[in-house]
Amino acid sequence: MSRVALVTGGSRGIGAAISTALKDAGYSVAATYAGNDEAAAKFTAETGIKTYKWNVASYEESTAGIAQVEADLGPVEIVVANAGITRDAPFHRMTPEQWHEVVDTNLTGVFNTVHPVWNGMRERKFGRVVVISSINGQKGQFAQVNYAATKAGDLGIVKSLAQEGARAGITANAICPGYIGTDMVMAVPEKVRDSIVAQIPTGRLGEPEEIARCVVFLASDDSGFINGSTISANGGQFFV
Repeated sequence: MSRVALVTGGSRGIGAAISTALKDAGYSVAATYAGNDEAAAKFTAETGIKTYKWNVASYEESTAGIAQVEADLGPVEIVVANAGITRDAPFHRMTPEQWHEVVDTNLTGVFNTVHPVWNGMRERKFGRVVVISSINGQKGQFAQVNYAATKAGDLGIVKSLAQEGARAGITANAICPGYIGTDMVMAVPEKVRDSIVAQIPTGRLGEPEEIARCVVFLASDDSGFINGSTISANGGQFFV
């Protein structure tokens, strides 16, 4: 029986590439989404990957959703916490609502996704947790105090979980993508996009599949001695 992988925000963008790559690698994949029913249905029709709708910002919805995934597919052994949102504004204009929306999804959402499956991983003596952070969690970004704070916090979650889970055969690692050619980035005006690419030594945007390949490796048995680490997949734009 193939291992079960849960990918939050797994039906679009980087998440869709991760879900597809894990399926191609032999995993049974469940992809979550928050609200776009049409996109989720299209993704399932094209890939055969079942999608589940819940808001990762809610612990109750997450526990109920994960229980349904496990009833359908079996115990979740690989978690990819990918779901995230932006609510950008310069700090002096940022509202408490913009702050809390991003924190609740990008940071608390990781807790809500991993916590319900953690004890099962400990009991089975195996687990893989991969958190999709961001280059902007490493270096900060103008008008993204909320987003950068959550993505930096995600790295703290990973380093702590790595220490707690190690003896139970659980690894926790993070990936910090740079600028990736998703629909969201490609929708940016070409002039702005060109200015972004000019900052990337490789001279191009990353591809979602390049992030997905990192996830597949971190989910595998071959990655068992890599724990608490951060992979910076940014084309050389920023070094830690």
